[in-house]
Amino acid sequence: MGIEAGSYGRVAAVNARKNLLTVEIANANQVTYDPKRLSGVTVYQEIEREFSARDRVQFTAPQKQLGVANREMGTIEKIAHDGNISLQLDDGRKIEFDAALHRHFDHGYAVTSHSAQGLTSNRALINGDTATNPELLNARFAYVSVSRARLDAEIYTNDVASLSQKLSAETGKSSAIEFRESLEISSTVHSTLGQGI
Repeated sequence: MGIEAGSYGRVAAVNARKNLLTVEIANANQVTYDPKRLSGVTVYQEIEREFSARDRVQFTAPQKQLGVANREMGTIEKIAHDGNISLQLDDGRKIEFDAALHRHFDHGYAVTSHSAQGLTSNRALINGDTATNPELLNARFAYVSVSRARLDAEIYTNDVASLSQKLSAETGKSSAIEFRESLEISSTVHSTLGQGI
């Protein structure tokens, strides 16, 4: 379609009825395509942020040229006048990059429990909002959130009374065999009930 891997474009138009996306790429060329037919496309919204030395940042996409993984975190050591950022990653490595070329990063002071998997910190402050979707506040959230802290984890919530119930809810994924067995049990129950009528 004339779109090179690793290139950038801007969404120019969306036709929801026909499921078509028009993207403006280099030299103001426009390409219209069905997004179901292309894989490996990432859509994001550019937001202007201000950064300074000692700010925590998190990468929001993998940066292969820098050897940085998605959601990897670090601390800004220095920002040069030309826009180059010197950063110390949490694993101790130091990198330097041009913010105009590697722009997939954001402030890293707060992360979701999903993003925090694999991260470790001395102290974790956890927001347990009981009004959120039950799929988000459960036993897995509790384990991942609390186990990120080496020394101290503090949980803040809007409703202490219902928090423990929500954090004890299991959300384990079922295997195909477990699903089939539950269907067989359900079928047996319905058959037994049907015979008693």
